[in-house]
Amino acid sequence: MTFQWTAVALFLYGEIAVILVLCLPFISPLRWQKIFMIPLWSKMAIFWNKMFLTIIVLLIVLFLDAIREVRKYSAVHVTERAINVNANAVDHIQNLYRSQRNLYLSGFSLFLWLVLRRTVTLLTQLAKGMASHAALETQVNDATEAAKKYMAENERLQEAFNEKGSSKTKELAEATDEKLKKEVEHLKAELQKTSNALHKASNEVTAVKKQSEGLKKEYDNLMKEYKWLQDSLNEAEDKKDL
Repeated sequence: MTFQWTAVALFLYGEIAVILVLCLPFISPLRWQKIFMIPLWSKMAIFWNKMFLTIIVLLIVLFLDAIREVRKYSAVHVTERAINVNANAVDHIQNLYRSQRNLYLSGFSLFLWLVLRRTVTLLTQLAKGMASHAALETQVNDATEAAKKYMAENERLQEAFNEKGSSKTKELAEATDEKLKKEVEHLKAELQKTSNALHKASNEVTAVKKQSEGLKKEYDNLMKEYKWLQDSLNEAEDKKDL
């Protein structure tokens, strides 16, 4: 095996090992993201795209060269079988085996290289999604706690407002009662004053009635006297005429 194909084989084994490690279930994408954020990987990430494209080009060239070698030795092998020439058959079989081996090495290396890049990309995206989900969950929890706190504060303020409203209502009721009491006392005083005035007026009316009765009696007496005098005067005139 020549140097380049030895390097391709080692590269293939390394790819298999890295993919197996990336697929370990107990290492979370967030942990891989932390590993990828190591300064060494951060420096390598600058040249990652160039390195990826360079390795892709090299693997494609080696893969095409392996295809050419396979077609070359396969054609030679078919021609020799056709003319029944068995000279150097072992060398042709070995060359065909090596070309097919190189084809598999380069082909699987190219395929796993693409798979490795896609795996790293998906892990990074998944880690970002998980980080965003964790941040959103934290925000939701904080918002829920804040909402609960605000609701409790609102209930406390509502209770305080209700208590304050009740105290104000009580004070207003007391003030109204006091005002009503004052009005009742004032009305009682006015009623008593009116009752006294009415009693006084009644007494005056009674006194006037008594005076009126006395005047009536005096008038009756005077009328009786006037009648008696008139009768006496008439009798005197009658006697004088006789």
